[in-house]
This record gives sequence, C-alpha cells and structure tokens, in this order.
Amino acid sequence: MAHQYVYVMKGLSKTYPGGKQVLKDIWLSFYPGAKIGIVGPNGAGKSTLMKIMAGMDTEYTGEAWAAKGVRMGYLPQEPQLDPTKNVRDNVMEGVAAKQKLVNRYNEIAANYTDETADEMAKLQDEIEAQGLWDLDSQVDQAMDALRCPEGDADVASLSGGERRRVALCKLLLDAPDVLLLDEPTNHLDAES
Repeated sequence: MAHQYVYVMKGLSKTYPGGKQVLKDIWLSFYPGAKIGIVGPNGAGKSTLMKIMAGMDTEYTGEAWAAKGVRMGYLPQEPQLDPTKNVRDNVMEGVAAKQKLVNRYNEIAANYTDETADEMAKLQDEIEAQGLWDLDSQVDQAMDALRCPEGDADVASLSGGERRRVALCKLLLDAPDVLLLDEPTNHLDAES
C-alpha cells in the first residue's frame, strides 16, 4: 500500500542572483506525523529550504509541493508581529476564521429572524463540531502554556523570546497541518 506524503521535493535547486547556489538537487518526501530536523552550518540553505516549503520562495528549479489540502505553517527566525495590535490581538490572528464563525453566530442570535434560522443552525453545528464555544478560554490556555506576555502588552516592547512565543502561539492556534520552525529555540531561555 502506497503512503500519502504530506510534502515532496524532487530535484530542487536554488541559486541566488550572482550565481551562489545554496541548494542542489534536493529530494525529500515526508510522511504525515514525521518530525524532521534540518541541521547544517550557517549559509547552508536551511532557511531557504523552509521558505520554499512554506510557499514563500518560488524562485527555484525542480519540483516542490504539499499534498492537496495540506496547510503549511511557518515560524521565521525573526517573527514579525503587527505593531498596531497588542499581544492578545496578535495571537487572535491565529483563530481569526474561528472567531468569525462565533461572531457571525452571535450577530444572528442578536437579530434572529426566521430567514436566518437555517444559517444559525449551520453555524451552531460547525461551532460545536470545532469546539469553539470556549474559544477565548482556549486562547488563554495557549498563551499561558507558552508563557506569553500579558495580553494587553505592547508588542514593540517585547524581547526577542517574547515575540517568538507570541508568534508561535498564534501559529499553533491556527493549527496548520505542517509546522516549519526556523531556529525554533532562537531567543528562548532554557525553561522556554
């Protein structure tokens, strides 16, 4: 029985302008649930490889694709947060689609009519199936587990490790099928 790979690369090569080749003839196939570490010296192309896998870099030769329906999640070495939002609002970006369902349900409930009954029933089923009635509590638990700063904290004042934990929390709450963590322990202390 053939296994379905979640991600495949065939003969992939990457050369930067000026002729510097960082990846040459890479062949990879990942099974669902695999935990893979990419190890190499600085400049070996580890970050480039992950950016290609995340779909952020499309300038290469060869083939690279995720299986149909597989969502990729990428945490860069230096994650960027929205400086116009506080910590919690940045984290909430990871559950934006889920929050939208709950908000729409609440909007319909506040202005219920016979015309909105079917939509409300469908939303209720979807919210129950995804366990979203306690979405705020789930976010709080994730933030506590990752030792994120207070929700109302200004992201501009965060240390590198705090920024990384907030970005990781957001990414984990988004629940992609594949997590790509570039330098996952960068800026984190031993306890983190």
